[in-house]
Formats: sequence, C-alpha cells, structure tokens
Amino acid sequence: MGYVSENIVHDTVNKASTGLFQLAYKEAVKPIVFDQSPDEAHDQMIQFARLTRNIAPLMWALRAMIDYTDPILETEVMGIKFHNPFGLSAGLDKNCDLPVLLENAGFGFETIGSVTSRPCAGNARPWFHRLPEYASMMVHVGLANDGISTVMPRIEKAYLHSQTMRISTSIARTNDSFAGDIAEGIEDYAKSVRRAANRTHMLEINISCPNTQVGEQFTKPENLDRLFKELDTIDHSQPLLVKMPSDKSWEEFRELVDVLADHNVQGLSIANLRKDRQGLDVPPDWAGGLSGLPTVDLNNSIIEKTYRDYHDRFTIAGIGGVFTPEQAYAKIRKGSSLVMFVTSLMYRGPQNITVLKRGLAELLRRDGFSSIEEAVGVDVD
Repeated sequence: MGYVSENIVHDTVNKASTGLFQLAYKEAVKPIVFDQSPDEAHDQMIQFARLTRNIAPLMWALRAMIDYTDPILETEVMGIKFHNPFGLSAGLDKNCDLPVLLENAGFGFETIGSVTSRPCAGNARPWFHRLPEYASMMVHVGLANDGISTVMPRIEKAYLHSQTMRISTSIARTNDSFAGDIAEGIEDYAKSVRRAANRTHMLEINISCPNTQVGEQFTKPENLDRLFKELDTIDHSQPLLVKMPSDKSWEEFRELVDVLADHNVQGLSIANLRKDRQGLDVPPDWAGGLSGLPTVDLNNSIIEKTYRDYHDRFTIAGIGGVFTPEQAYAKIRKGSSLVMFVTSLMYRGPQNITVLKRGLAELLRRDGFSSIEEAVGVDVD
C-alpha cells in the first residue's frame, strides 16, 4: 500500500477516523480514565495492551484507520531509517507490553524501559500524580521493571518482528538495596548493555533518573567517564544515546557532553524529568519529577545550545511537552532529529500520534522543506 498522503480516499478516511478517535477519547474514554487514580489507569492501560495486541483484526483496523504515512516524514538518523521521527519516550512501557499497539498506531520508534540488570520493584506507590492545569504528570516510579533477563527476550522479539517501528531500549542502574559504589554501578550498567547488544535498533543509557536511592552518581563528569570507558569495551552494533539531566547549568551540562564526546556515543536524549517546581503549585508531599509542558522551555533551551555547539558530533532526540505539531516542529528547528513524548498520550489520547505526523508534514511543506533533515536546527544561530 502506498502513502496515505498520496491516496485521496485513504487520506480522507484517515482524517475522519482520527477525528472520531479524538472525539471518543475526549468524551468517553478520558473521563473514565481520569476518574481513576493515575496508577490504576496506567496498570489498566498495560492490561488493555496485553489483551488487544493478540487480536489481529483489531490491530489491522487500527493501522488502517489512524496510521498516517507521508514520504516527507521519513528520515535517516544515526544510520537508521525511520518512517517518521516520533517515538515513545522511556518510562511508560517498562516491560515491553506496547510495541504491537504502538506500531499499528503509527509510531516511528519506541523506547522501552528503562530496564535494569536486576528486577526492580520501584518506589512506594503512588507512582504518578496528575497536574492537568499544567498538562503535566508528577512521576515517581523509581525504575520499576521485571529485569533485563526477563524483558530482553520480549524486546528482541519486538525488534525482530517490527516492520515500520524502530525499537530502542533504555538501560538504567538498578534501584534497589544492593546498589553500591561506583564500581558496582558501572558493572550493573555493563551487564545490561552486554545483554542488549545487537538486539535492538538503538540503545539509550539513562544516567539521570531523579527517583533512585543512590541518586544520579553518573551525572558527575569523572564517574561518567569511568562508566563509558567500560561501556566502550562492549561490542554492539546499535547507535547509543544518553538520557541527559535537565537540572544542570549550561556549564555543568557541557562538561558531561564533553566527556561523552570522547566515547562511543552517537546521540543525546534531551532531557529527563524536571525537578525544579518553582512557579508551580505542586503539593509538597508529592514526590517525583515533572513531565509535559513544564519541561518545554528548559529542554528546548538545552536542545538549542547543544545543537549550536555539538551538531557535528551528536544527534539530538528532543523530549518533553509535545502535544501539538507546532511543539514538535519547534524542537526540530532547534536541533532535534527525533522527537519523543509520553504525557500527551494521557491527555490527548493515542490518536495524537496521527495529529502530530499530519501536522508536522503540513508545517514542513508550508515552510518549503522537502525533508525533516532540512529543518533540523534552522533556528539556531
């Protein structure tokens, strides 16, 4: 089948179906979801995905109705060809339950995890709090996952069976009582990277999870250098990205990037959850980091500065506050080659991936671009 954008019948059906999905989510699904606690809603979403992914006619119908395809959205990044630049950021699909659903919905890639070397129960619940007035979630999961020995076979299956969606695995340090010194942490990361080597399209090393017992030890330059000296010794074919913190001064952030420039790292995921609550009315007893719109200005500023100084060295995957095509386009124009999100799925619904893709294609053509690559970094002096 050809591109939806080039088939007037399929394009019309796609527009109408997406509109119906939007209406149904807003009027029927979202009220039910938001009547539950965020933790309950998250768990039920995972159960729904586990059930529906095996219903082939339903997955076919999902793809036929809302998967918008357009040649202008295709892009090659770090040697990988993507059908579109939009991906699910790490943090939602901790145990690899969503690939089938996301691929049929039309995602360009998915980041599974973060996964750790040992099974991890995560922090005490609640893990999530909604902040609808800020289009945000307070996240305090603490890297809960089944452990890489259990999750990696699922990830590899998704990698081998994916047709249009690329698979990335986010690897973090295990958050449990066995976490020890820097040497133990390095070996913890290395064990997971060895297990994931050559079994996905991409790897992401998460050094900046804000919700762990031992803190972010590898956001110190000397520790980061020690970590990547070890990871450099592991043979893997995938490009490797690093999930970066957002709560550093530009000088501190540059120090970390300069360290990574000396190692086998191809990309930077910018950035992790926002820790600073200044200017926001957030209950003080809510633990965690902020997602969604409160991250936009800070993350976009870091993206722009990183592209300005390092565009010839690193690919940037921009994260945070992507609800509209315009917000995605802004990240691209500031230097992002890939765009990731999670929170807008909760507030806008799964069909928002279609809204983002169709809208981005229109914006690119409006401004005279023939590809995403032409638009990357055009707003950076």
